Amino acid sequence: MAVKPTSIIAASATARHGDQQVATALLGAAGALCHDSDAVSVPGVLPPRSHHHLHRTHCPLSPLLPHSSCPPHLPAPLPPPHLTSVSARIAGVVLLPRGVFPLLPPRSRYVMGSPLLATPACGAYDVLWGFAAGRFLSILAASDEDQGSSEQEAAASNPEGVDRVCAAIADVVASGADANLEAALSALSPPLCEAVVLAVLHRFKHAHRPSYRFFRWATVSGGFTHTTITYCKMLHILGKTRQFESMVAMIQEMGKAGALSMDAFKVAIKSFAAAGEIKNAVGVFELMRKNGFDDGVESFNCLLVALAKEGLGREARQVFDKMHGQYSPDLRSYTALMLAWCNARNLVEAGRVWNEMLEKGMDPDVVVHNTMIEGLLRGQRRPEAVKMFELMKAKGPPPNVWTYTMLIRDHCKQGKMDMAMECFEEMQEAKCQPDVATYTCLLVGYGNAKQMDRVTAVLEEMTQKGCPPDARTYNALIKLLTNRNMPDDAARIYKKMIKKGLEPTIHTYNMMMKSYFVGDSNYAMGCAVWEEMHQRGICPDVNSYTVFINGHIRHGRPEEAYKYIEEMINKGMKAPQIDYNKFAADFSKAGKPDILFELAQKVKFAGKLDVSNVFYQWADRMKSRVKRNVPSDW
Repeated sequence: MAVKPTSIIAASATARHGDQQVATALLGAAGALCHDSDAVSVPGVLPPRSHHHLHRTHCPLSPLLPHSSCPPHLPAPLPPPHLTSVSARIAGVVLLPRGVFPLLPPRSRYVMGSPLLATPACGAYDVLWGFAAGRFLSILAASDEDQGSSEQEAAASNPEGVDRVCAAIADVVASGADANLEAALSALSPPLCEAVVLAVLHRFKHAHRPSYRFFRWATVSGGFTHTTITYCKMLHILGKTRQFESMVAMIQEMGKAGALSMDAFKVAIKSFAAAGEIKNAVGVFELMRKNGFDDGVESFNCLLVALAKEGLGREARQVFDKMHGQYSPDLRSYTALMLAWCNARNLVEAGRVWNEMLEKGMDPDVVVHNTMIEGLLRGQRRPEAVKMFELMKAKGPPPNVWTYTMLIRDHCKQGKMDMAMECFEEMQEAKCQPDVATYTCLLVGYGNAKQMDRVTAVLEEMTQKGCPPDARTYNALIKLLTNRNMPDDAARIYKKMIKKGLEPTIHTYNMMMKSYFVGDSNYAMGCAVWEEMHQRGICPDVNSYTVFINGHIRHGRPEEAYKYIEEMINKGMKAPQIDYNKFAADFSKAGKPDILFELAQKVKFAGKLDVSNVFYQWADRMKSRVKRNVPSDW
């Protein structure tokens, strides 16, 4: 039965006392969901989408390390008093004494059952959470009926042999025997097709070294001929990790192989723009034209869009003026230029572009209006944004779902939930149906306002209106819970998410790992999240390794931390931002005070000078600190 628009308002305005206590920290992180949406879609340039809360990570480049030697053995420390048998009672995992917990080998990551998906045992705070967490789960369960075959469908979409290939690569990378990667793949001799190659590259999308070597092996020894799609996938990985020389060389290779496409040039342009290398972005644009991939103003707009998404207003203006004689800018061109200034927080120049559009006789559409409204909201110019919104209602173009959602999101960020609901009601009266993004903004807003009864009311209305929660809604709930240091409840929401066939992001696992390692101090479950992430085929990024390595250091396991630092560098990632003080101190207590110098020398020998410099700097700090602490009579 349909629910009236006022159903959320009709919910009790006063949350239960226990829920208020539990929810004191809820929207700090969930507010990031709305705040992250500052980097929203490209209105007027790309089709406006409901969600653009992207967490982009760039993994700087690092060559492979030589064969890793095992770090010096450390005696197993005693378990700390805060990890008692009571706190260690978790889902299907028995926390063993420190030094005895069996870290799984890389291959097992792809074949084991995950303790994370088991039902967590009730902790002390479950009583406090009580109504709110239980209501979340019951509401989410109501929409599970049609999702029974989702996991089977997901398994069917996973090409045969991908797990074995990825496990073999993970084994080699983890062992440090990087020279044996090709030999390991040849011994496996997997049947290759486009789907398999794409799946393997996707799993190692944050690790350019193993993905690039697999890409090359597939051609040389695997008997596979790369297609335009597999080339573009590899280009995307190289661009994200800023391997620009290899990326340009691959474009040239594609030209010789007759596999060039417009998408390849777009990937390169976006990658250079994201790195702020404007000359190279323009150079790729010129190369695209020389190779006959000039679609007129559409090609020009592609370059402007890449600059606009990075907030490069001045650079976009220069390109616009330079190319003006070669192309006739259309509405989309001006919208991209206006967006570039809005993202650069220069509303004066954005207003000039608006006036320039009008002088050219162009009629701004709803996407252009949305671009300007969003820029005004981000620039703290709410009165002007509301004025433009009112003009849209009076003279057109009429506001669409994204227009209303932007205003609702802004009210929620300001904690003005009454105004957010007024806008929500007006939206429905205007026959503009809210989407999942709209409801998620309300859910996050009420969570921030510590009104847990309203959060459950939003979830109920979403289900009853035929607008069930999507992956971002689940991530919002997970972030609300992890921010409250309630990882077991977050794991329950995660379990529902998987059951519905929704795809978690790398950020989902990073949040849960951090909550277990830091907030809940539950080492075993933090490791279980890491294993679950690998089992689901999610490639760890720099943030994942940083959280995981810090978790080992925090719980007194420097040997494991050392191993994963090496694995991270072997994948071509940068040095992690970890607690080097405790890391070095633990090794120093074990009679190995020069561990950072040894690590720096090993990385330097591999040719990665910037990473080795990080370790040298920390080694010097630790050395000077030790000298200051040495008694004068020694």
